[in-house]
Amino acid sequence: MAPRSQKVPGSSATRRTSRSRTAETGAGKRMSKTAGAEAGANAAPFGVASFSKEQELQALHDMLLIRRFEEKAGQLYGMGYIGGFCHLYIGQEAVVVGMQMALKPGDQVITSYRDHGHMLATGMDPKGVMAELTGRRSGYSKGKGGSMHMFSREKAFFGGHGIVGAQVPIGTGLAFSNKYKGNDNVSLTYFGEGAANQGQVYESFNMASLWKLPVVFIIENNQYAMGTSITRAAAQSEELYHRGLAFGIPGYRVDGMDVRAVKDAGDYAAAHCRAGEGPIILEMRTYRYRGHSMSDPAKYRTRDEVQKMRQEHDPIEQVRKRLLDAGLATEDELKEIDRLVRESVTNAAEFAQADPEPDPAELWTDIYVEHA
Repeated sequence: MAPRSQKVPGSSATRRTSRSRTAETGAGKRMSKTAGAEAGANAAPFGVASFSKEQELQALHDMLLIRRFEEKAGQLYGMGYIGGFCHLYIGQEAVVVGMQMALKPGDQVITSYRDHGHMLATGMDPKGVMAELTGRRSGYSKGKGGSMHMFSREKAFFGGHGIVGAQVPIGTGLAFSNKYKGNDNVSLTYFGEGAANQGQVYESFNMASLWKLPVVFIIENNQYAMGTSITRAAAQSEELYHRGLAFGIPGYRVDGMDVRAVKDAGDYAAAHCRAGEGPIILEMRTYRYRGHSMSDPAKYRTRDEVQKMRQEHDPIEQVRKRLLDAGLATEDELKEIDRLVRESVTNAAEFAQADPEPDPAELWTDIYVEHA
């Protein structure tokens, strides 16, 4: 993704939007202390490396931006400014932030309908994202797409897609385009554990393997899909990263609550694709704190389970603790980062509420009509 020049307080690093311990979450299970994961009988060739002060601060900023944005989106939804479906990314921030740190300009990102975090991580403007959520003309889809359908060619973000699993063939197509053009760009294709049972996913695996396409298939396993524990909905649910073995696609399980583990896995996966080795699967064991969407009360799990995850595995608190314990930042410095992030999100919300709605004539634009 294109470099940005935004600096984080307390860091000398310039922001670049270039972008393990195994998770055993869900149903109250704890995260193990294993550094990596397994692919077949082989241990994962990556672990959890240390971050520099600049990397920790940037990861903290980026994850805070996503969380505060999503919290504000939830508030606006409750106030009636956002309608329709709205799926929040709270709790899963380390996945997309860590993966973005492993990318370079030209790499592409595509995902499902839980997409606000991905947009922000690729460097899309919070004002444009929030304006689209509220259906305003300055939104990324001119106020016509809403929460699930935003795109940015500039940031190489190819959507938000509302149909379960539909983005996986498109992401595979992006990888085919890269191979056809002879560049070394990589397609990051995200989908959830619920979509992992979709037939089109396996058709995509087959084609990607046949043609050795540079695509990283990322399963964001937040344990509950649309409202059913993965252990009740998927065979061999503890090994979703093995879903590509029949096609010769290696897969690894990653602690999706630790941004360092995600970044290391992302580095390995991107290098694998750029070397012409074909597709790879990363199963990110993560956890969403909210329901599937704003209309979901999430009664299929206990409050104690959610609170336990927040207290013991929160991706943002892990970074905060490391910075404070190592003396790399003070409590006041971290509070200032949070204050600036909240200010940015508040400005985005105010902009989105004040921006005009689209002209009714926009109903007739951006429509594809095929004549006989």
